[in-house]
Amino acid sequence: MFPSFPFNTEHAGPATRAVRRAVRVVLVALTPWTSACVAQTPPGPAAPDVPPSMAGPWEPPARGPVRTQPSPPRAWEPTPGQPTPLTQGIVSRFVINPEGDVDGFILSDGSLVHFPPHPGAQLVAAVQPGDRVQVAGFRDGSGDVKAQQIVNPRTGQQLVDQPPPPDVPRPPPALRGAGLVRLSVQGEVMRVTTAPRGEPDGVLLRNGTVIRLTPVVAQQFVSLLRPGANVAATGYGTRNRYGEALQATAFGTPGNLTRLYSNFSN
Repeated sequence: MFPSFPFNTEHAGPATRAVRRAVRVVLVALTPWTSACVAQTPPGPAAPDVPPSMAGPWEPPARGPVRTQPSPPRAWEPTPGQPTPLTQGIVSRFVINPEGDVDGFILSDGSLVHFPPHPGAQLVAAVQPGDRVQVAGFRDGSGDVKAQQIVNPRTGQQLVDQPPPPDVPRPPPALRGAGLVRLSVQGEVMRVTTAPRGEPDGVLLRNGTVIRLTPVVAQQFVSLLRPGANVAATGYGTRNRYGEALQATAFGTPGNLTRLYSNFSN
């Protein structure tokens, strides 16, 4: 670390010998200090061996998916289209369609409740005239009730509108009118019935008889399609213990019928 000096003073002069003695004193004084500095300097960490293929610019560590707190549950809201309780009352009589299937009933206050015809046998088993029932469903354009659930509080029985099983055989269209008979009816209109879109398609008489018209034909008899009008009709339908209904082939007032289709006579 320090330069070496020849400390042989045998042939040196007095001045030289004095300089050499001074240098020797300085060197002896500095030796402990340099040793302490070397001892206090810790060695640095050894550089790790990095394969050449891994060498490259620094990249931030990959972050995992960001976790967010779930939103608080929303307050319950009624489902659009969900049936709601609409009415209750005493069943006055059943009504049928021209094929003879029970597809509804009349309450004592005159309300007309419709139900699909395929569970008609279940309806007459669960409800009898004189029973008080609770009905949930929808109202159509004429104010009639399209029932989706009917409950008989007396017996606890309930009937829910469900589509018929797909494996239930249905008669072909050519045979659906095979059991119809020719009927002639007349009476006072209690209610005007409507098609799914709300257009008139017939009348319900006060005696429970149903006269069906097509919406196109019904437009020809606007003056007669009102409560209190006296009407008459002939056509083909069914009369059984639950009621009477026909599809009209002629319609009008008693003694003055208009033929609706050219291939049917009055």
